[in-house]
Amino acid sequence: MILDLPAVLTPTQIAESRALLESADWIDGRATAGHQGARVKDNLQLPADHPVARQIGTVITRALTTNPLFMSAALPLHILPPMFNRYTGGHQFGTHVDGSIRTIPGTGQRMRTDLSATLFFAEPSDYDGGELIIEDTYGAKSVKLPAGHMILYPGTSLHRVTPVTRGARLCAFFWIQSMIRDDGRRSTLFEMDVAIQRLGSEKATHPSVISLTGVYHNLLRQWAEV
Repeated sequence: MILDLPAVLTPTQIAESRALLESADWIDGRATAGHQGARVKDNLQLPADHPVARQIGTVITRALTTNPLFMSAALPLHILPPMFNRYTGGHQFGTHVDGSIRTIPGTGQRMRTDLSATLFFAEPSDYDGGELIIEDTYGAKSVKLPAGHMILYPGTSLHRVTPVTRGARLCAFFWIQSMIRDDGRRSTLFEMDVAIQRLGSEKATHPSVISLTGVYHNLLRQWAEV
C-alpha cells in the first residue's frame, strides 16, 4: 500500500523547520549509506545527532502520533527518529531497497523497517526533478508532494529519487515497524477501519458498526506482534 498523508505538519511548522534546515551544516549523504546505497546515493544529509535533526524529528513524531490516518494505516510499534536529506545541483539517489533492520539510536534496540516514509519540506514548484519513484505491484509511481505532506510505502519497495536540476529538495525520511508485519494484512485492516469509520459517521447506531469493529479487533489480535 502506498498512501499520501496530507498536511502532516502545519504551514507554521513547515516554515520554522525549513528555516532551521536551510541554515544547518550538511554532510555527504554517503556517510550513512549501506554498501548497496553508497554506490547509488548522491545527496546531502544531516547527521542523525544534529540538534536540528533532533528538534524537527520530535515535531514530526508528535504530529504523527496524533494523526488518525497515519495511526490507522501504519499501526506503528516503533518509529525511527526522522533523518533529513537535501538534493540540489544534480543530486540523485539510484534504485535501491532500504535495509530491513535498523538500530534505534541511543537504545541498541533493533527494529524492522516495515514501512518507509518521506515528508516534504519544499514545494514542488521550488525545484525541478527530485521525484520519488516507487516500484509498485502495478508499476512505477512518481511522487512529488506539497510541503507538509508525507508518502508512506512498504519498506520492501524498490525506489529512487530522480536528479534535481533546479532549486533544492528538502525532505525528512524514516522508517516504521508496524504491529502488522505483512503489508497485505495491514492494508486489509486499514481498509476495514476506514469503512467502519465511514459507516459509523453515516449510521452511528447501526448494529453492523459494533460487529465489524469486533471483527477488526479480533483480526488485530491474531496478526499483531507487540
